[in-house]
Amino acid sequence: MRDRLEETILKTIPGTIRNGGKEPRLPNTSSIAFDFVEAEAILLLLDQLGICASSGSACTTGSLDPSHVLMAMGLDPMRAQGSIRFSLGIYNTDAEVEYLLKHLPGIIAKLRAVSPLGPEATDHDAHEVSAGQKGHQKKAVANKSH
Repeated sequence: MRDRLEETILKTIPGTIRNGGKEPRLPNTSSIAFDFVEAEAILLLLDQLGICASSGSACTTGSLDPSHVLMAMGLDPMRAQGSIRFSLGIYNTDAEVEYLLKHLPGIIAKLRAVSPLGPEATDHDAHEVSAGQKGHQKKAVANKSH
């Protein structure tokens, strides 16, 4: 089920990548990055459909910061913040996977249509964590000098 879920997402939704290698890894978990969207927005729309998933990596669940694990794997901050982790259990069914696969492409398309992170955006640096931190530091220094 995991492989079918993952392969279908990667084939049907442009701008997606598997985080990490295909093997060896957990047999029930797939981490996929969705370019130009934020994971939290994806999760909100999935939740409205009764679909549970997580953002980032397991050790950063609940944090809005990019996963340090995904960053250590070489993902840039924007891609790390667009990563979703799908975990399947023994009680998941093929019908549930099909339900996700039916709705996920529309969710991603909807979010990309309104995203300031899209490929046509000219201010990608404004959305990068490191650039944002540098901007914050510059503002803090400027405020101290006043």
